[in-house]
Amino acid sequence: MKATAMAHPIQGLVKYHGMRDDIKRLPYHDSISVCTAPSHTRTTVEFSMDYEEDTFVVDGDELDGRAYERVEAVVEKARSKSDAAHTVYPVRLESENSFPTNVGLGSSSSGFAAAAMALAEAAELDASKGEISTIARVGSASAARAVTGAFSHLRTGMNDEDCRSERIPSNLHEDLKIVVGLVPYHKDTDDAHREAADSHMFQARNAHIHEQIAKMRDSLRNDDFEGVFERAEHDSLSLAATTMTGPSGWVYWQPATLAVFNAVRELREEEDVPVYFSTDTGASVYVNTTEEHAEEVEEVVSDCGVSTTVWDVGGPARLLEEDDHLF
Repeated sequence: MKATAMAHPIQGLVKYHGMRDDIKRLPYHDSISVCTAPSHTRTTVEFSMDYEEDTFVVDGDELDGRAYERVEAVVEKARSKSDAAHTVYPVRLESENSFPTNVGLGSSSSGFAAAAMALAEAAELDASKGEISTIARVGSASAARAVTGAFSHLRTGMNDEDCRSERIPSNLHEDLKIVVGLVPYHKDTDDAHREAADSHMFQARNAHIHEQIAKMRDSLRNDDFEGVFERAEHDSLSLAATTMTGPSGWVYWQPATLAVFNAVRELREEEDVPVYFSTDTGASVYVNTTEEHAEEVEEVVSDCGVSTTVWDVGGPARLLEEDDHLF
């Protein structure tokens, strides 16, 4: 009846934008990402007759409103797949993040992935990672990829059999270092997704994305560092163009974001360093480089006036021991 799980957040490489179904959270097109570690979310869930109602707590704050509804959707998806009698009882869910949230670092992906993993265990589901990814997806489409971990591909579709995540074999995790330039700027990704299809750039991005998915998969399988991260950099620009040309004209990048972009390009073009920037829907920047150049790259990014940390590739969501329960 009680379980704890951990998941790592994702960096989008070919990012999804917009959803054809806001309830089931079915994206318009495929997406590919890489999980980042040691950043993680740890989540404990418990079904119990001792609770009066479902309660969700994230980083010490009890959820309500839309945040509550999104977690409730994941809980109900897990309940619907379970034959265990105790899942009719109210559930308590507590979650803690090891990294800043709402700044473009994928906290919703790790949050819903850890929740889905813990719920599947507490609800006694005999489910594969792919099946658990469909539970996480109703909280956040990116969370599906955080369930399967490392380099993962979420396929679009109209049902759970098609719209689920799978791993892409690649050895790039052995040398990849991700320098994170933290640019604190609160954002709401849901608003951007809701407006995506209203941008005049959306149809062009949607037509373009299928070839990018195929090329990204091929580059990952061939351990082609330049091919993967040059494409991820370009996809970041494409995503921003679609976001900025929606009805609300969302602009998430800040001066520090652009400073990091320029510093990265100077390193690459003038010093021949293998380094590429990437952003999701937010102001913080992922700077992808190799282990050999990580220290040099972090110093240059830090000189842009932002806080930095260096992350590695994270694995799939996993269950933790009883000693790791949050309550």
